[in-house]
Amino acid sequence: MKSLPSEIKLIFLIALLLVVLLVAFTIFVVLMYNRKQLLYLKEQQLKESEYQNQILQKELEKQKVLEQERERISHDMHDDLGAGISALKLQAEFLKQKAQDDDLQSDIDELLKTSEEMNISMREMLWSLNSGNDTLGSFIDYAISYTGNFLKKTKIVLLSECEDITAETSISTEMRRNLFLCLKEAVNNVYKHSHANTLKLSFSQEKNNFSMKISDNGIGISDNQKEGNGLRNMKRRMNELSGECHISSENSGTCLVFKIII
Repeated sequence: MKSLPSEIKLIFLIALLLVVLLVAFTIFVVLMYNRKQLLYLKEQQLKESEYQNQILQKELEKQKVLEQERERISHDMHDDLGAGISALKLQAEFLKQKAQDDDLQSDIDELLKTSEEMNISMREMLWSLNSGNDTLGSFIDYAISYTGNFLKKTKIVLLSECEDITAETSISTEMRRNLFLCLKEAVNNVYKHSHANTLKLSFSQEKNNFSMKISDNGIGISDNQKEGNGLRNMKRRMNELSGECHISSENSGTCLVFKIII
């Protein structure tokens, strides 16, 4: 009977040891399970990352093919269409020198004017196709150059200013093209309707926010004047770019502001 407490103590210690071993085994199993789950998740993430990289690589390859095709079309247009327009212009100038009839000379002048307009349109198209122009600096340089050439035969003086522009900032072809078409429409409106003698182009950048302002010192737009197709088209183009188009007008002129995130 005296040994009974010792036996109970031994049984208790054995039971306690078994419980400790069971708990340790349970913890080990849980840790191993969590480790396997973690490894499985990492493996799945790695596979997903590899899959996304493959998709990105394919997309980059598609973009490269598209850019090569744009370059090819651009070169073909320059070599074939450009040469054809130049030849047409030379032939028209040659015919004008030989023509005696005033009406015929007038018709030839119209032909020369049309060929020059076609040549300008072709240069604009070549510029928009060239992926090497997909930077903010390239767009601003071309915008100022185009406006200067457009206004050189008028009495309107061109002023320009740039603020905090990072010339190397990338800009998509779609953004570049729509911004240019808005500029083109705005400059044409100044020439046709404003009676201004000064047009100012202002470009500014704050991080990814770019703004282009076109202002003149003309007669402005009256409050009861209806919104024309030109202004509606500009607003539509900016909406397509998730951008903004604002117009303000006073007796001292009109100001158009275009804002986009690039």
